[in-house]
Amino acid sequence: MNSLLKSSLALCIAVIMLAGLHMDVEAEAPALEAEAAILVDAETGEIVYQDNIDTSLPPASMSKMMAEYLVHQAIDEQTAAWKDEVEISSKVAALSTRPGLANVPLRESQTYTIEELYEAMAVDSANGATVALAEHLAGSERAFVDEMNAKAEELGMSDYKFVNASGLNNASMAGEHPSGTGADEENMMSARDTAILAYSLLHDYPEILDIASEEEVVFGEGTADEAVIENWNWMLPGFEHEYEGVDGLKTGSTNLAGNAFAGTVERDGRRYISVVMRTDSRDARFSETARLYDYGFDTISENVYVEEGESLQGSSTVPVSRGRGDEAAVVAGDSISAYAEEGSKDPQIDTMLDSGKVDEEGNLKAPVEKGEVVGTIRLQADGVGSEYLLDSMKVPNRVPLIADETIEEATWFSSALDNVGGLFNTIRYNAGDWMKNIL
Repeated sequence: MNSLLKSSLALCIAVIMLAGLHMDVEAEAPALEAEAAILVDAETGEIVYQDNIDTSLPPASMSKMMAEYLVHQAIDEQTAAWKDEVEISSKVAALSTRPGLANVPLRESQTYTIEELYEAMAVDSANGATVALAEHLAGSERAFVDEMNAKAEELGMSDYKFVNASGLNNASMAGEHPSGTGADEENMMSARDTAILAYSLLHDYPEILDIASEEEVVFGEGTADEAVIENWNWMLPGFEHEYEGVDGLKTGSTNLAGNAFAGTVERDGRRYISVVMRTDSRDARFSETARLYDYGFDTISENVYVEEGESLQGSSTVPVSRGRGDEAAVVAGDSISAYAEEGSKDPQIDTMLDSGKVDEEGNLKAPVEKGEVVGTIRLQADGVGSEYLLDSMKVPNRVPLIADETIEEATWFSSALDNVGGLFNTIRYNAGDWMKNIL
C-alpha cells in the first residue's frame, strides 16, 4: 500500500472516530427484573419510566396503602381519632398470631389505639392490626373492602379489585375471609393503579411519611407483648439497601405476588414515586428500585425549553399588517419545561398566531397592544414524561404568545406619508445611480 493511500485511510479512520465521539447517544432505560415497574414524578404525575404498567397483578401488602388512606380520611373527617380505643375480635386475635404472617400479637382482652394499630400496619405490615382497623372503622372487614373499592374508583384507578383489607391471599385467613369473596382470591392492582394510590396518599396526607420513614417503633410499650418492630423497607437509612432520600412507602409479598415494593424518594427538590411488582426476592425488589432511582436522578433531567418573558430563538418577532411598524416583538407568557433523557434531541417548539388576529396572508393585524395575547407557543414532546398517571393530571405543553410592544394601526395620513417617504427614497436612490453613471 503506497504512502498516499495509507495517509488517506488513516485520515478517514480518524474522522470516523472523531465523529463518533461527538454523536449524541440517547440514554437507555434500564431493563428491570420485575414483571411490572413504573417511576413517576410525585408532584406532577408524569411517568418517566414504565414497563407493563396496566396489567393487573397481586400487590400483596401494598394494598395496605389503601387502608392507610381510609384511616387518614376518617381522622381528617373527624369520624375517628388517633387515641380512639379499638376492641379486638376473635377473628383478629387468631389472625394476629398465625405463623408465617407479618403480625404483632393482639389480645381480645385488651384494647389498642388507632395510632398503635396504624404504626404496626405501616411499619411491620401487621395483618391482624390492619383487619382490626377495618372492623373498627367500617363495622366489618367486608364493609371496609367495599369502601376500598369505592375509594379506588374515586381516585381514578381502573385495573384493581380488593377482596380483603390486608393484601393476604384469602387462603391464609383460615376461612375468615370477607363474605362474598373467593377462598383463594387475592387483591389485584396494576403498577399504574398502585402508583395512583401512592400519589394520592402522598398528596392528600403527606404526614404519612412521618411513620413510613421510621426505621423501627415500639409496639405494646409497657405490656407483656412489648416489642421493637423494624420497618420492612430496607431502603431506609441504616438498612442493607439504604438509598439516599428514601422515606417510604410499602412492601408486599405473597406466594402469588412474589416480592413487590412501592417506594418514594426525594433529592434536591425532586421526588419520585416508584412501583416494582413480581421481583424474585426481597432483596431484588429493592435493588431493582435502586436502578429505577439511579435512572431517574442520573439520566433524566427536567429542562426548561421556554422561559417566561423571553423571546424564542428565531421567533422573536411576528409580521404585522396595517401597522405603524412591519413587525412586533413577542415573548412567552409562561415557561414550559419537560423531562428528557440524557442525549435525547430537543423537542420541537412551534408558534401559532390566533386565527382571529391575522389577515389573509397570516400577518398579525394592527393595532397590537403590549401584553396582548396574540397566539400560542407549543412544545411537541413525545418521549419521557409525555404520559401521566391520569389524563386529568396532564398539563398542555402550550403557553400564550404575548406582544412585547405596542404597534399602532396606520392611519390614512400616516400610510400616505409612509408611501411618500418611500417614493422620495426611491427617487433619491435612482437619482444617485443616474449621477454615478454620468460621472
